[in-house]
Amino acid sequence: MTAHALRGDLESTALYDLPGPRAQRRHFLYGIASTAVILGLLGWLLHLLFDTDQFTAAKWTPFEYKGIQELLLKGLWNTLKAFAYASVLSVVLGAVLATGRLSVHRPLRWLSTLCVEFFRAMPVLVMIFFIFVALKVQPLPALVAGLTLYNGSVLAEVFRTGINSVERGQREAAYALGMRKTQVMTHVLAPQAVRAMLPTIISQLVVALKDTSLGYLITYEEFLHAGKLIASNLDYDLPFIPVVMIISPIYIGMCMLLSWLATWVARRERHSPKTKAVDIGIDLDVAGPGAAPPGRI
Repeated sequence: MTAHALRGDLESTALYDLPGPRAQRRHFLYGIASTAVILGLLGWLLHLLFDTDQFTAAKWTPFEYKGIQELLLKGLWNTLKAFAYASVLSVVLGAVLATGRLSVHRPLRWLSTLCVEFFRAMPVLVMIFFIFVALKVQPLPALVAGLTLYNGSVLAEVFRTGINSVERGQREAAYALGMRKTQVMTHVLAPQAVRAMLPTIISQLVVALKDTSLGYLITYEEFLHAGKLIASNLDYDLPFIPVVMIISPIYIGMCMLLSWLATWVARRERHSPKTKAVDIGIDLDVAGPGAAPPGRI
Protein backbone atom coordinates (compact mmCIF):
# COMPACT_ATOMS: atom_id res chain seq x y z
CA MET A 1 0.00 0.00 0.00
CA THR A 2 1.42 3.37 -1.02
CA ALA A 3 1.76 6.29 1.38
CA HIS A 4 -0.91 8.24 -0.51
CA ALA A 5 -3.42 5.38 -0.30
CA LEU A 6 -2.65 4.86 3.38
CA ARG A 7 -3.17 8.56 4.06
CA GLY A 8 -6.50 8.50 2.22
CA ASP A 9 -7.61 5.43 4.17
CA LEU A 10 -6.69 7.08 7.47
CA GLU A 11 -8.55 10.27 6.53
CA SER A 12 -11.67 8.31 5.57
CA THR A 13 -11.75 6.48 8.90
CA ALA A 14 -10.66 9.30 11.22
CA LEU A 15 -14.18 10.22 12.30
CA TYR A 16 -16.01 6.87 12.15
CA ASP A 17 -15.41 3.16 11.68
CA LEU A 18 -16.05 1.65 8.28
CA PRO A 19 -19.26 -0.43 8.35
CA GLY A 20 -18.89 -4.18 8.31
CA PRO A 21 -20.90 -6.66 6.21
CA ARG A 22 -23.85 -6.74 8.63
CA ALA A 23 -23.94 -2.95 8.90
CA GLN A 24 -23.80 -2.62 5.12
CA ARG A 25 -26.74 -5.00 4.73
CA ARG A 26 -28.66 -3.10 7.41
CA HIS A 27 -28.01 0.23 5.67
CA PHE A 28 -29.06 -1.31 2.37
CA LEU A 29 -32.37 -2.43 3.89
CA TYR A 30 -32.86 1.02 5.44
CA GLY A 31 -32.36 2.56 2.00
CA ILE A 32 -34.89 0.20 0.39
CA ALA A 33 -37.44 0.90 3.14
CA SER A 34 -36.98 4.68 2.86
CA THR A 35 -37.32 4.54 -0.92
CA ALA A 36 -40.49 2.44 -0.62
CA VAL A 37 -42.02 4.93 1.84
CA ILE A 38 -41.21 7.90 -0.41
CA LEU A 39 -42.60 6.13 -3.49
CA GLY A 40 -45.70 5.19 -1.51
CA LEU A 41 -46.29 8.81 -0.50
CA LEU A 42 -45.83 9.99 -4.08
CA GLY A 43 -48.20 7.30 -5.33
CA TRP A 44 -50.80 8.27 -2.74
CA LEU A 45 -50.47 11.93 -3.73
CA LEU A 46 -50.87 11.12 -7.43
CA HIS A 47 -53.90 8.97 -6.61
CA LEU A 48 -55.53 11.91 -4.83
CA LEU A 49 -54.79 14.21 -7.76
CA PHE A 50 -56.25 11.80 -10.30
CA ASP A 51 -59.20 11.00 -8.02
CA THR A 52 -60.13 14.68 -7.85
CA ASP A 53 -59.69 15.11 -11.63
CA GLN A 54 -56.81 17.56 -11.38
CA PHE A 55 -55.30 16.55 -14.73
CA THR A 56 -58.35 17.08 -16.92
CA ALA A 57 -58.03 19.37 -19.94
CA ALA A 58 -60.66 21.78 -18.59
CA LYS A 59 -58.44 22.65 -15.61
CA TRP A 60 -55.27 23.23 -17.63
CA THR A 61 -56.64 24.93 -20.75
CA PRO A 62 -56.88 28.38 -19.05
CA PHE A 63 -53.09 28.44 -18.65
CA GLU A 64 -52.78 28.55 -22.44
CA TYR A 65 -54.38 31.99 -22.48
CA LYS A 66 -51.98 34.82 -23.14
CA GLY A 67 -53.48 37.00 -20.40
CA ILE A 68 -52.85 34.37 -17.70
CA GLN A 69 -49.32 33.74 -18.95
CA GLU A 70 -48.55 37.46 -18.90
CA LEU A 71 -49.95 37.74 -15.37
CA LEU A 72 -47.70 34.91 -14.18
CA LEU A 73 -44.66 36.40 -15.90
CA LYS A 74 -45.38 39.80 -14.38
CA GLY A 75 -45.68 38.25 -10.93
CA LEU A 76 -42.43 36.33 -11.43
CA TRP A 77 -40.66 39.51 -12.53
CA ASN A 78 -41.95 41.38 -9.46
CA THR A 79 -40.74 38.55 -7.23
CA LEU A 80 -37.27 38.62 -8.76
CA LYS A 81 -37.18 42.41 -8.53
CA ALA A 82 -38.05 42.40 -4.82
CA PHE A 83 -35.52 39.64 -4.22
CA ALA A 84 -32.76 41.52 -6.06
CA TYR A 85 -33.32 44.70 -4.04
CA ALA A 86 -33.60 42.81 -0.74
CA SER A 87 -30.54 40.63 -1.33
CA VAL A 88 -28.23 43.53 -2.23
CA LEU A 89 -29.45 45.73 0.62
CA SER A 90 -29.28 42.81 3.09
CA VAL A 91 -25.64 42.16 2.25
CA VAL A 92 -24.82 45.85 2.62
CA LEU A 93 -26.70 46.17 5.91
CA GLY A 94 -25.13 42.97 7.21
CA ALA A 95 -21.64 44.25 6.39
CA VAL A 96 -22.34 47.58 8.14
CA LEU A 97 -23.76 45.94 11.27
CA ALA A 98 -20.95 43.39 11.38
CA THR A 99 -18.38 46.17 11.15
CA GLY A 100 -20.12 47.92 14.03
CA ARG A 101 -20.12 44.77 16.14
CA LEU A 102 -16.39 44.33 15.53
CA SER A 103 -15.60 47.97 16.31
CA VAL A 104 -13.33 48.97 19.20
CA HIS A 105 -15.74 51.81 20.06
CA ARG A 106 -18.09 50.51 22.72
CA PRO A 107 -21.16 52.72 21.96
CA LEU A 108 -21.05 51.74 18.28
CA ARG A 109 -20.62 48.09 19.21
CA TRP A 110 -23.57 48.19 21.63
CA LEU A 111 -25.80 50.00 19.12
CA SER A 112 -24.99 47.47 16.38
CA THR A 113 -25.60 44.56 18.75
CA LEU A 114 -28.97 46.03 19.77
CA CYS A 115 -30.04 46.41 16.13
CA VAL A 116 -28.94 42.89 15.22
CA GLU A 117 -30.66 41.22 18.17
CA PHE A 118 -33.86 43.25 17.76
CA PHE A 119 -34.36 42.67 14.05
CA ARG A 120 -33.38 39.00 14.30
CA ALA A 121 -35.98 38.42 17.02
CA MET A 122 -38.75 40.37 15.25
CA PRO A 123 -40.90 38.27 12.88
CA VAL A 124 -40.36 39.42 9.33
CA LEU A 125 -44.11 39.53 8.63
CA VAL A 126 -44.66 41.89 11.59
CA MET A 127 -41.97 44.23 10.27
CA ILE A 128 -43.47 44.20 6.78
CA PHE A 129 -46.96 44.96 8.12
CA PHE A 130 -45.67 47.71 10.42
CA ILE A 131 -43.80 49.45 7.60
CA PHE A 132 -46.75 49.07 5.23
CA VAL A 133 -49.57 50.04 7.61
CA ALA A 134 -48.05 52.29 10.28
CA LEU A 135 -45.51 54.10 8.12
CA LYS A 136 -47.79 54.08 5.04
CA VAL A 137 -45.08 52.85 2.68
CA GLN A 138 -45.84 51.43 -0.76
CA PRO A 139 -45.97 47.60 -1.06
CA LEU A 140 -42.62 47.07 -2.82
CA PRO A 141 -40.52 49.31 -0.50
CA ALA A 142 -42.33 47.87 2.53
CA LEU A 143 -41.57 44.30 1.46
CA VAL A 144 -37.95 45.08 0.61
CA ALA A 145 -37.43 46.99 3.87
CA GLY A 146 -38.81 44.16 5.99
CA LEU A 147 -36.72 41.54 4.20
CA THR A 148 -33.63 43.74 4.40
CA LEU A 149 -33.90 44.38 8.14
CA TYR A 150 -34.37 40.71 8.98
CA ASN A 151 -31.92 39.11 6.57
CA GLY A 152 -29.37 41.89 7.04
CA SER A 153 -29.31 41.28 10.80
CA VAL A 154 -28.83 37.54 10.23
CA LEU A 155 -26.06 38.14 7.70
CA ALA A 156 -24.35 40.47 10.17
CA GLU A 157 -23.81 37.51 12.48
CA VAL A 158 -22.63 35.43 9.53
CA PHE A 159 -20.06 38.07 8.59
CA ARG A 160 -18.90 38.53 12.18
CA THR A 161 -18.50 34.79 12.68
CA GLY A 162 -16.67 34.42 9.38
CA ILE A 163 -14.20 37.19 10.22
CA ASN A 164 -13.58 35.77 13.70
CA SER A 165 -13.02 32.30 12.25
CA VAL A 166 -9.80 33.44 10.58
CA GLU A 167 -6.77 32.45 12.63
CA ARG A 168 -5.69 35.15 15.02
CA GLY A 169 -2.12 34.81 13.79
CA GLN A 170 -3.13 36.23 10.41
CA ARG A 171 -4.42 39.39 12.08
CA GLU A 172 -1.40 39.75 14.36
CA ALA A 173 0.99 39.22 11.45
CA ALA A 174 -0.71 41.93 9.42
CA TYR A 175 -0.57 44.40 12.30
CA ALA A 176 3.09 43.54 12.89
CA LEU A 177 3.83 44.42 9.26
CA GLY A 178 2.36 47.88 9.85
CA MET A 179 -0.96 47.42 8.06
CA ARG A 180 -3.90 49.58 9.09
CA LYS A 181 -7.22 48.29 10.36
CA THR A 182 -8.98 48.77 7.01
CA GLN A 183 -6.14 47.05 5.17
CA VAL A 184 -6.21 44.12 7.58
CA MET A 185 -9.95 43.70 7.03
CA THR A 186 -9.99 44.07 3.24
CA HIS A 187 -6.71 42.36 2.32
CA VAL A 188 -6.25 39.70 5.02
CA LEU A 189 -9.40 38.78 6.93
CA ALA A 190 -12.24 39.23 4.43
CA PRO A 191 -10.69 37.24 1.54
CA GLN A 192 -9.96 34.29 3.83
CA ALA A 193 -13.42 34.44 5.43
CA VAL A 194 -15.23 34.34 2.10
CA ARG A 195 -15.01 30.56 1.80
CA ALA A 196 -16.50 30.04 5.27
CA MET A 197 -19.26 32.61 4.81
CA LEU A 198 -20.35 32.00 1.23
CA PRO A 199 -22.58 28.89 1.63
CA THR A 200 -24.40 30.44 4.59
CA ILE A 201 -24.87 33.74 2.75
CA ILE A 202 -26.44 31.98 -0.23
CA SER A 203 -28.63 29.90 2.10
CA GLN A 204 -29.91 33.07 3.74
CA LEU A 205 -30.61 34.56 0.33
CA VAL A 206 -32.72 31.48 -0.43
CA VAL A 207 -34.73 32.33 2.68
CA ALA A 208 -35.13 35.89 1.39
CA LEU A 209 -36.34 34.57 -1.96
CA LYS A 210 -38.99 32.41 -0.31
CA ASP A 211 -40.06 35.23 2.00
CA THR A 212 -40.89 37.44 -0.99
CA SER A 213 -44.14 35.45 -1.12
CA LEU A 214 -45.25 37.40 1.97
CA GLY A 215 -45.75 40.35 -0.35
CA TYR A 216 -49.20 39.11 -1.37
CA LEU A 217 -50.41 39.91 2.17
CA ILE A 218 -49.76 43.61 1.54
CA THR A 219 -51.19 43.51 -2.02
CA TYR A 220 -47.81 43.44 -3.73
CA GLU A 221 -48.33 41.82 -7.12
CA GLU A 222 -45.65 39.14 -6.84
CA PHE A 223 -45.73 35.55 -8.10
CA LEU A 224 -47.94 34.09 -5.37
CA HIS A 225 -50.33 37.05 -5.62
CA ALA A 226 -50.65 36.41 -9.36
CA GLY A 227 -51.43 32.73 -8.72
CA LYS A 228 -54.05 33.62 -6.11
CA LEU A 229 -55.66 36.08 -8.52
CA ILE A 230 -55.80 33.45 -11.27
CA ALA A 231 -57.23 30.77 -8.96
CA SER A 232 -59.92 33.10 -7.63
CA ASN A 233 -61.21 33.69 -11.18
CA LEU A 234 -61.37 30.05 -12.29
CA ASP A 235 -64.84 28.49 -12.23
CA TYR A 236 -64.12 24.85 -11.34
CA ASP A 237 -63.61 22.96 -8.07
CA LEU A 238 -60.28 23.18 -6.24
CA PRO A 239 -58.77 25.78 -8.60
CA PHE A 240 -55.75 26.36 -6.37
CA ILE A 241 -54.24 22.92 -6.96
CA PRO A 242 -53.32 23.42 -10.67
CA VAL A 243 -52.00 26.90 -9.83
CA VAL A 244 -49.86 25.51 -7.01
CA MET A 245 -48.60 22.75 -9.32
CA ILE A 246 -47.31 25.47 -11.67
CA ILE A 247 -45.98 27.95 -9.11
CA SER A 248 -44.27 25.49 -6.74
CA PRO A 249 -41.81 23.97 -9.26
CA ILE A 250 -40.75 27.47 -10.31
CA TYR A 251 -40.08 28.49 -6.69
CA ILE A 252 -38.23 25.22 -6.07
CA GLY A 253 -36.23 25.66 -9.27
CA MET A 254 -35.13 29.18 -8.31
CA CYS A 255 -34.06 28.01 -4.85
CA MET A 256 -32.17 25.04 -6.33
CA LEU A 257 -30.49 27.39 -8.79
CA LEU A 258 -29.28 29.56 -5.91
CA SER A 259 -28.03 26.47 -4.06
CA TRP A 260 -26.20 25.30 -7.18
CA LEU A 261 -24.69 28.77 -7.51
CA ALA A 262 -23.47 28.59 -3.91
CA THR A 263 -21.82 25.22 -4.58
CA TRP A 264 -20.21 26.45 -7.78
CA VAL A 265 -18.88 29.65 -6.21
CA ALA A 266 -17.62 27.79 -3.13
CA ARG A 267 -15.76 25.32 -5.35
CA ARG A 268 -14.33 28.17 -7.41
CA GLU A 269 -13.23 30.09 -4.32
CA ARG A 270 -11.70 26.96 -2.82
CA HIS A 271 -9.30 26.73 -5.76
CA SER A 272 -8.62 30.46 -5.93
CA PRO A 273 -5.25 31.55 -4.51
CA LYS A 274 -6.82 34.80 -3.26
CA THR A 275 -8.89 32.99 -0.64
CA LYS A 276 -6.21 30.63 0.64
CA ALA A 277 -4.52 31.37 3.92
CA VAL A 278 -1.12 32.91 3.38
CA ASP A 279 1.71 32.15 5.73
CA ILE A 280 3.25 35.54 6.38
CA GLY A 281 6.84 35.34 7.51
CA ILE A 282 7.59 38.09 10.01
CA ASP A 283 10.88 39.48 11.11
CA LEU A 284 10.27 41.25 14.40
CA ASP A 285 12.92 43.81 13.50
CA VAL A 286 10.87 44.85 10.46
CA ALA A 287 7.88 46.08 12.47
CA GLY A 288 8.53 49.71 13.17
CA PRO A 289 7.47 51.71 16.19
CA GLY A 290 4.35 52.91 14.38
CA ALA A 291 2.96 49.41 13.88
CA ALA A 292 -0.57 49.02 15.20
CA PRO A 293 -1.07 46.51 18.02
CA PRO A 294 -3.21 43.46 17.44
CA GLY A 295 -6.79 43.76 18.61
CA ARG A 296 -10.30 44.34 17.33
CA ILE A 297 -10.94 45.59 13.86
